[in-house]
Amino acid sequence: MTLEISSTLVKELRQKTGAGMMNCKKALQETNGNFDEAIKTLRQKGLASADKKVNRKAAEGLVNSYIHTGGKIGVLVEVNCETDFVARHEQFQDLVKNIAMQIAASSEVIFIKTEDIPQTFFDKEKEIELQKNDLSNKPNDIREKIILGRVGKTLKTLSLLNQPFVRDPSITLEEVIKEKISFFGENILIKRFTRYTLGDE
Repeated sequence: MTLEISSTLVKELRQKTGAGMMNCKKALQETNGNFDEAIKTLRQKGLASADKKVNRKAAEGLVNSYIHTGGKIGVLVEVNCETDFVARHEQFQDLVKNIAMQIAASSEVIFIKTEDIPQTFFDKEKEIELQKNDLSNKPNDIREKIILGRVGKTLKTLSLLNQPFVRDPSITLEEVIKEKISFFGENILIKRFTRYTLGDE
């Protein structure tokens, strides 16, 4: 017997995840109406299907600006998708606005993703960690693991996609984008961004 799911719950799950109505209903049925588990199921399925699309060419999209309250922080960002149809969609436009807000809120971010970080930057961070006194008495193999762990953590703080999403810190910005990739069936990527802070050189 299939569990009957209320349309209100399905609609709420759709608004939360951006997934289609039928997918939301099916996820709720599979998890016996457990809302949090249904979100997890949709994310797992969505991320799996989104990963297949991330290498497809995306040449349409939007350039958006965001000025933070008080006018002391400003952002310009270009987000690409595959078709003009998606670029004009309200959910895509909301995503671009949220990405711009994310950049404004992420003062340490320099790169879009960790793969963009140059090897020289990695080597410099590793050298800094090597000089720290708290590692001097550790065996070499343990010390190397600790250093790589610390450097990896630092690099994630510099990567936009690794940031906790401003509207839901339980997920990263990368997961939000992959949910939209799954929803639209198109690749979506952040092409470039600039963050302006009043008084910076």
